[in-house]
Amino acid sequence: MAERIQKALARLGVGSRRDIEVWIGQGRILIDGQRAILGQQVDETAKVSLDGKRILLSRPLAGAARVILYHKPVGEICSRDDPQGRPSVFDKLPRLRGQRWVSVGRLDINTSGLLILTTDGDLAHRLMHPSSGIEREYRCRVRGAVTKETVDRLLQGVRIDKTLCRFESVSAGSGGGANQWFRVVIREGRYREVRRMWQAVGCTVSRLVRTRYGPFSLDRRHPAGQAVELNEAFKETLLRSLDKKPERKAPPGRAPRKKAIGNKRPAKATTSGARRNQKSNEKRPR
Repeated sequence: MAERIQKALARLGVGSRRDIEVWIGQGRILIDGQRAILGQQVDETAKVSLDGKRILLSRPLAGAARVILYHKPVGEICSRDDPQGRPSVFDKLPRLRGQRWVSVGRLDINTSGLLILTTDGDLAHRLMHPSSGIEREYRCRVRGAVTKETVDRLLQGVRIDKTLCRFESVSAGSGGGANQWFRVVIREGRYREVRRMWQAVGCTVSRLVRTRYGPFSLDRRHPAGQAVELNEAFKETLLRSLDKKPERKAPPGRAPRKKAIGNKRPAKATTSGARRNQKSNEKRPR
């Protein structure tokens, strides 16, 4: 089947859709010897090359895409190339032949925690897209006065670059005085969104850890700098999270939507559970 060039290459893990669109504009991608055009349709018979290197468009076998959970430490960046020579999350990942790891979103250099990477660029795009409504949970050490009114503002939403951003939930943790820990949940991963939201209400985040992405939670037994590969059963858990229709909680002051009877939240999968089962080849029945 024919599909747009940027989607076809992203699916193969050549790069993100945004990267590929830039490469097309730069004339680095050729289709049958001619410069590619954004949105151009291609099928498996097309001769596609990037910087003169041939790319085969044949679809990988079902389930061939690899997915890993990586515990990113502070001090690593989520880019491959860095003029400053800083350590990258890609330095420690399993080596690939004919594919490349694509990160599902990014964490800034001062943020640690759970990062998902896959060889399927199209899957990465779907997991990142706001329409998926996938939850991201963070632990934040916050400096500043946090009152009930402060929390209400964050739940109602604050403007960042003319866009309304809000937390799905805010719960207080340990600490006191000038510093206190909070757990927050968001559904969209805009640039430094959690830090900038706290900043908008007069607070500063001194430490930030992403502890959950969709159905997967970071386990304390998963040390920083280590990657855990998902087996078929856990990959299906991830794919099912894309099929679920996101149910947003009503912010304070609004009537909550009615919840269907029997709609229970599924148990979370942890990185330690993925590690115990990564060698299993059994597939769940469809």
